[in-house]
Amino acid sequence: MSDTLDPRRCALLTINVQNDFTRNDSLHAMPGTDELVPVMGSVVDGFRALRLPIVHMVRLYHADGSNAEITRRSLIAAGMPVVRPGTEGSEVRSELQPPDGFLLDHEALLEGKAQPVAAREWVMYKPRWGAFYETGLAGHLHGLDVDTVAVIGTNFPNCPRTTIYEASERDFHVVVVSDAISRIYPRGLDECAGIGARVSTSDRLLEWLRAAR
Repeated sequence: MSDTLDPRRCALLTINVQNDFTRNDSLHAMPGTDELVPVMGSVVDGFRALRLPIVHMVRLYHADGSNAEITRRSLIAAGMPVVRPGTEGSEVRSELQPPDGFLLDHEALLEGKAQPVAAREWVMYKPRWGAFYETGLAGHLHGLDVDTVAVIGTNFPNCPRTTIYEASERDFHVVVVSDAISRIYPRGLDECAGIGARVSTSDRLLEWLRAAR
């Protein structure tokens, strides 16, 4: 990890680690994600133990598809019940939750509010692929004096990759946690490195964070 980054100013973004997208018994699961959830959980636990900020970014689709991206709107409206507010499938995986757990406050999230779920830990709703698009995430992170984000989560080609590029566009340093993002591949990692993102394994990231304590 670069000496130019300050580990005390790092936050963790978890992307779409929800039951519908990750559990192998879900019709909408992204291949290979369930197997990585324990690694994702270890990263979350590491940040939590160090009292570093964590933001869980989630998708929520109204039954009529009205808040879905255009490529999925008709499928949702036709009855595809994925991450529907109020369902178990929309909830964040229990492996990433604090000991007391939490349920999503769907109404508050859909209004754009950050839902606090533990000390220095929140959930936020994102209406499109990237975590920064039409959300208060950048302002929330700046308010915490964060200048670096580590990214883990579901389905690199879509939401994690978009989030990585959006974070870079907003002048955040970015750490791509290579063993805690599903459907990642070497060329994608090379392309992230090409825009200045740091690529790290979960173990190496946590070692770097702990060394600053």
